[in-house]
Amino acid sequence: MNSIVVSSLVPVVVLIAAGYLAGKRRWIGGGAVKDLSHLIFLLLAPALLFRAMSTVHVEQLSLKPVAAYFIASGLLFSGTLALRGFNRTAAVIALANTYSNTVMIGIALIGLAYGEEGMVVLLTLISLHSLVLLTSATVVLELAVAREQAGASGTEKRPSMARTVIRALRNAIIHPVPLPIIAGLLFAQTGLAMPEAIDKPIQLLGQAFGPIALVMVGITLALTPIGRHWRGALTQALVKNLLHPLLVAIIGWLLGVRGIPLTVMVVAAALPIGANVFLFSQRYRTAEDLVTASVVVSTVLALATLTLVMMCVQWLP
Repeated sequence: MNSIVVSSLVPVVVLIAAGYLAGKRRWIGGGAVKDLSHLIFLLLAPALLFRAMSTVHVEQLSLKPVAAYFIASGLLFSGTLALRGFNRTAAVIALANTYSNTVMIGIALIGLAYGEEGMVVLLTLISLHSLVLLTSATVVLELAVAREQAGASGTEKRPSMARTVIRALRNAIIHPVPLPIIAGLLFAQTGLAMPEAIDKPIQLLGQAFGPIALVMVGITLALTPIGRHWRGALTQALVKNLLHPLLVAIIGWLLGVRGIPLTVMVVAAALPIGANVFLFSQRYRTAEDLVTASVVVSTVLALATLTLVMMCVQWLP
């Protein structure tokens, strides 16, 4: 079990380390990080998300285990906002507490540990993971931005809540993360097949997302002083790697989810923080240093916490 976890996590750690080396040696300067972020967020991520959703048929999805995952994530997300207040920083931290690295690490790990049956369950989650969590986070972030802008305007008359919500929903949908997910899901329902001449470039762009995003985490890590953030990063990592799967296990048990579906959902929740959270912190310019440190600490810590969780889930009936 431990060897499976290590073999899945080591490539992620190596990519972050490669980015760290590139940043330390100044092969890539600080001015290029913003451009690299735009490349990832506006081109590579949409290609990955659209293609992942373009073959998903709603009627084939088993949603009960996934519901347990999202209910637990929603409780943790809401609890974070309640503790930290309604603002951009709290929203990004809440996303870090709930967004797992299901693709880069999860697919290899679940496939090796739980075989085809486990993969079916995980892919059901992956098909909705970004759609639900990233779209929800985008709505909250856009609402927080609108609220901050209204407060900074200095005018007594603020826009109505309905108008703010409508604007936030519009910005959330016309957005480089939710829009390709929705477009891919709609395309899948048509039953059409993507021409290979179009599908192959989209596939290649999507495959570039994971490595480049993780390298960028390492570059930013090297270029920003994060030593003072290690305690906060450790707290974030423990919440994501241990509290999140514990909540999923409890909610799943209460909903009657058992066996491999429950096991896969718990292990998926125990995966470290996904790189998309870092991209959100970059895009909304908040908690960038803390999120950078948290992604790295969560990934390194997962070598131990994933092993612990995967051992514990064996005791579930």
